[in-house]
Amino acid sequence: MNATPAIPPIRRTITVAAPVERAFRVFTDSVDSWWPAEYHIGRADYAGAVLEQGEGGRWYERGADGSECDWGRVLAWEPPHRLVLTWQINGDWQYDPDPGRASEIEVRFTPAGPDQTVVELEHRHLERLAGGQAMHDAVGGDGGWTGVLERFAKVAGDETGG
Repeated sequence: MNATPAIPPIRRTITVAAPVERAFRVFTDSVDSWWPAEYHIGRADYAGAVLEQGEGGRWYERGADGSECDWGRVLAWEPPHRLVLTWQINGDWQYDPDPGRASEIEVRFTPAGPDQTVVELEHRHLERLAGGQAMHDAVGGDGGWTGVLERFAKVAGDETGG
């Protein structure tokens, strides 16, 4: 049994000016269009982020040299309403290959009219990570999930982007 005290989940909600199908598609198919390039952990120059569709798919970054650096895996794939990913990046900003030490990110997409979607993100189980509290503090602030979701909402709501 894990004696580590629980770290509260990070919860963020944003309304996107796009139908639910588009919001889900931009979030999953076009990660590279909204993920901040400076938020990478690989050693090579960052060239993009990829989220493979379906349960068991990888979530990773590509380096300019063609290298890949994993971030996690897809645990649940329920288009266009729900996605659950592992976050296997520890408090030292390094990939941890042990899924038992992964936190989870659940993202829900709920229609809020014909052209709007409420996107709810929960990043939970941070106590599983080495350096979990430091990670919570880093991704829980404005420069973390709040800013990342704002970038996503801008791209998803742009009819020409994503």
